[in-house]
Amino acid sequence: MKWTTGLVVAAMLGFSALTGCSSGAGGQDDGQGVGSSADAATAPAPAGGGTFAVITHAGSGDAFWDVVKNGAEAAGRQYGVTVSYQGDGDPARQSQLIDQAVSQKVDGIVVSMANPDALKEAVGKAVAARIPVITINSGGDRSRELGAITHVGQSEDVAGRGAGEKLKAEGVTKLLCVIHEAGNVGLDQRCNGATEGLGAAVERLQVDVGNLADATSKIKARLQSDTSINGVLTLNPAVAVAARDAIADGGSKAKLGTFDLSADVVTAIKDDEILFAVDQQQYLQGWLPITFLTLYKNNLNTVGGGLPVNTGPGFVTKDNAEQVAKLAESGTR
Repeated sequence: MKWTTGLVVAAMLGFSALTGCSSGAGGQDDGQGVGSSADAATAPAPAGGGTFAVITHAGSGDAFWDVVKNGAEAAGRQYGVTVSYQGDGDPARQSQLIDQAVSQKVDGIVVSMANPDALKEAVGKAVAARIPVITINSGGDRSRELGAITHVGQSEDVAGRGAGEKLKAEGVTKLLCVIHEAGNVGLDQRCNGATEGLGAAVERLQVDVGNLADATSKIKARLQSDTSINGVLTLNPAVAVAARDAIADGGSKAKLGTFDLSADVVTAIKDDEILFAVDQQQYLQGWLPITFLTLYKNNLNTVGGGLPVNTGPGFVTKDNAEQVAKLAESGTR
């Protein structure tokens, strides 16, 4: 297949003409990976174009990753390649999925790296087998070291710093940063960035995204025990809703910001219950890697020049929430 400039431009912009399944309202964010379920699905595509495996650290029913999957499968249909999607929150099982893709001799692998050390061996096997790897979402600072040809995502430090700056502008002087998944390097980076952006005290609170009722209780209890906390930053849209309820139930005046989108979060932004959501445009984290791998397979093109390809951060606020809500209905936001 001969690639032209026009086709490459179409590849980068093609999501505007796509339709997809809408994602659920209670989804989880990039820091997900709850449970051990694996959701294997293959997008139908004409034969002969190539086979690419997308392997993430999230299980089925996760609205954030549903949008990533939509993007990858839409790109597969666009380019006539086969795209398989699987996810598992257990790093050992995620490594096994990578090993399986290597044994199947796929033409490329897309992998999210919430735990780079745990995936290092499996990714190394893929690279040794001369299968191009693109990392997405998490682990961007380790991507090049592990041999990936590029990383697609957002800088978590930069995104966290932007969130901290926005909260500071709203008068927040002491912040609670809620971590919902232990061991996810990206979540720690977000809180680190928020600390820098706020320039004030940031306390971390660990909750379990698999038990949102308990998360609500823990956030409420912390706000009641320390009334000097006047800001909350969640790193997951489902936990954002839990934090909203905790603030309301506990009578707190804390300002709330979050990472990543769900229908409930967008509604809460429109209703002035959440100030903003950091948007990393996860649809692009599915679409762009399949685009780049197709270009690599057919024309040995690489993208990024050794640097990551940033899909964010952007911010959804009350000013643009209505527009984003309409786009989310098609499963692209």
